[in-house]
Amino acid sequence: MLLAPHLHRLGNDIVASYLIETDAGITLIDAGMPGHWRDLQRTLAKIGRPVSDIRGVVLTHGDSDHIGFAERLRREAGVPVFIHSADAHRVRTGEKPKTPMGSAKLGPMLSFLGYGIRKRALRTPQVAEVHEIADGDVLDLPGSPVVIGMPGHSPGSIAVHVPVVDAVFVGDALATRHVLTGKVGAQPAPFTDEPTEALASLGRLAGVEASWVLPGHGAPWRGSPADIATAVRASA
Repeated sequence: MLLAPHLHRLGNDIVASYLIETDAGITLIDAGMPGHWRDLQRTLAKIGRPVSDIRGVVLTHGDSDHIGFAERLRREAGVPVFIHSADAHRVRTGEKPKTPMGSAKLGPMLSFLGYGIRKRALRTPQVAEVHEIADGDVLDLPGSPVVIGMPGHSPGSIAVHVPVVDAVFVGDALATRHVLTGKVGAQPAPFTDEPTEALASLGRLAGVEASWVLPGHGAPWRGSPADIATAVRASA
């Protein structure tokens, strides 16, 4: 799905990742679920770019519904995978703390589970080799992504600011659709390790200038990062 010139979304409001297209190559933000590989192939075919144009995948954190096809891309095409050092162990092993499920409704919960089954998320490959990054890094990738530390959802949760597409990608630092209740609108994401810390991290978005805020779950937000941060806090 084309959101804006050079900015594409893979997946949908249930699970989304993003493709940034520049003359210098392509940067991916997150890798959805394994079955989103087909979404990636369709988008590349539509824009007339080969897999070899992908210069890197930046993961907003190490959870399975964000690392989907990253290992396949790394193994088959040699594409480097970047993740915050605090989530490097999680993305390599899948080890993470158990968090309370919280509110849920049967219909949306079954829809999320069914979607995961269709997208082969029950057996997501871990990423064998990663490049560790840190808060404040400007990555040598198309679009020059800027890493913003957003600990809370996970220790190494990040947002990624890419000025060339006027967007900040927030992973699960917040959501605009709750995968377990179906509630839409700006809100905290479920399955968060440290909810209080995650809310505090939203303050890091206040100074980011962007017209798009793009979460891993839910519809794109057209507006300022500061405004959505305020809306999430109000929802919490």
